[in-house]
Amino acid sequence: MLPFLNRNLSLLTVCVCIMMSCASLIVTTAALVGFSLATDKSLATLPIASQFIGAMLASIPAAMLMQLLGRKITFMLAALFGIGGGIMGYLAIMNHQFWLFVLATFSVGIFQGFANYMRYAAAETVAPPDKSKAISFVMLGGVAAAVIGPNLAKYSREWVQGAEFAGSYASVIGLYIIILLVFSFLKLEEKTTSVHIDKDGKRKRDTGRSLRKIAKQPRYIVALISGMLGYSVMSFVMTATPLAMNQSAFLFNDTALVIQWHVLAMFAPSFVTGNLIARFGVIKILFSGVVFGFLCISINLLGTTFWHFLIALMCLGISWNFLFVGSTSMITDTYEEKEKNKAQALNDFSVFSMVAVASLSAGALQNAFGWQVVNIGALPLLLVILFALIWLVKKNRSDNASTLEIDKVSSLPSAN
Repeated sequence: MLPFLNRNLSLLTVCVCIMMSCASLIVTTAALVGFSLATDKSLATLPIASQFIGAMLASIPAAMLMQLLGRKITFMLAALFGIGGGIMGYLAIMNHQFWLFVLATFSVGIFQGFANYMRYAAAETVAPPDKSKAISFVMLGGVAAAVIGPNLAKYSREWVQGAEFAGSYASVIGLYIIILLVFSFLKLEEKTTSVHIDKDGKRKRDTGRSLRKIAKQPRYIVALISGMLGYSVMSFVMTATPLAMNQSAFLFNDTALVIQWHVLAMFAPSFVTGNLIARFGVIKILFSGVVFGFLCISINLLGTTFWHFLIALMCLGISWNFLFVGSTSMITDTYEEKEKNKAQALNDFSVFSMVAVASLSAGALQNAFGWQVVNIGALPLLLVILFALIWLVKKNRSDNASTLEIDKVSSLPSAN
């Protein structure tokens, strides 16, 4: 039934599950913890932004280390940052230290910056025609995470009396220890970069085309825009949601349930996303992601009942899945094996740079202007993705027409 499934893909799926369980727990709790610890309440979402800043800053060093040490060893080293982040998060809440909590989420973000390469590793474990299916399959780990993360946050929040959510971050320590152990069972085929002798007789690695040439490809540009802005819209709206629900007098259990269904909607489509890409093409799936993004914003602008939050955040999750899986699939078609580290690093650095800005500004906008302004602020990002996709479709049609015209001319009989 799943001919592309293998040992490494299964282990990577388990690792994604654990990573996203921690991530969803942090999303559910970090803004509330930040709000309780921060003197300046506009900094409530700084811990979440710090997580994405950590991921952004780690993305390029991660690619370099993977080229030097291989993916498995690099993933295992990165897990230590996750464990450290859990320890610091626990201590920060116990001692009421806001900036230590920011450092804790930053350390977790460093781990995520490394671990995000798991989706590329998944694509490399299968035959080229199955890449989109492998990427989609490994993201299925988030389905279990949708249940584990928010529920763990809900049930562990009172484990330590007088220190709300300290128990939640103690549980994060255990989860990252487990992910370290799972990484140790990976058996990835580490491909080395070929070496050639230049005209001066020096050994030089063959790294293929320059990054500029790779990044100038229309498909790379559109994939980068779709992944970068699609993830930013998701982070922007999701980060502000716990604050908006808290300000609308919802209980924490209501917020946890909304985040749980949101995370479920982020990953459950992965059961079919890979097959949909194979059947309809990646561009149509990216267009669908934009449509679900617009649906989310529209529902949020219509009201602030529990059902508005729930349905809108589910649409947001589906939007993210189509845009993230689709853009990753498109990116992997734009480079050769020897070019993968720099091409992937540029993509992830760009994505998490924008996501960090989005998550930080979400809290400031929510506190200063309210929920409606947050949602209106996400609209331009979706429009940019939409226009980029339209541009790519028109360019593809123009290029195909030019190719047909050349073929017609070349097939004409010679005048001689």
